[in-house]
Amino acid sequence: MEPPLIELAEVSKDYVSEAAVVRALRSVDLVIERGDFAAIVGQSGSGKSTMMNIIGCLDRPTRGRYVLDGVDVTTRSNDARAIVRNRLIGFIFQGFNLLARTTALENVELPLVYRGVGSRERRRMAVEALESVGLGERMHHTPNQLSGGQQQRVAIARALVSKPPLLLADEPTGNLDTRTSLEVLDLLQKLNTRGITIVLVTHEQDIAACAKRVIRMLDGSVKSDVRSTHPTNAAEALAALPAREDER
Repeated sequence: MEPPLIELAEVSKDYVSEAAVVRALRSVDLVIERGDFAAIVGQSGSGKSTMMNIIGCLDRPTRGRYVLDGVDVTTRSNDARAIVRNRLIGFIFQGFNLLARTTALENVELPLVYRGVGSRERRRMAVEALESVGLGERMHHTPNQLSGGQQQRVAIARALVSKPPLLLADEPTGNLDTRTSLEVLDLLQKLNTRGITIVLVTHEQDIAACAKRVIRMLDGSVKSDVRSTHPTNAAEALAALPAREDER
């Protein structure tokens, strides 16, 4: 049997300043299996962003142990964690983080440049990733020529292009309207059915309802961890919305 993709054991994170010690995470135990779709929810200050940073190898715990895909990354150097991050994790952010003056195709190619992939193979993989998110006809457009939903799809394609087993989505619908948010969630659900593990951070309950599992954070601890028997089907919710004015 394969080990879980994510294992946190007694993970704590402290931030020390001259004024006080802030305990952002308090002895968190968490296991996320391969192929899961988990939403981490909580208000500001609950610890969800700190949890995301540790899972994403952007920060390391003060205490405890973190194992990602069988690799103990707890005490690895910044360079070593960067290698793990580049190979195993795709990131999706609220602000898209696209380069404004480059095309969708060039934005998606960027992670492959860092990995040293040759230009021809890089182009092939980027085209494939954009087609997989329904943007095959928009790959030569720059971000300012794309809608917010299309920009987020480019960001998802960029996260997918190196075929990582894990996608981390930090408030991926925060800048989007209801319809566009459901379009993005529909895409994430479809990617999850292909076996990609997704961990999504959000403070919105209706967004979290699309995940298979909802992990609620409070004061740096896991307050509840509930698996949903009937997560919201984003495609069905999208179909139930009234048509846009330009579609009537």
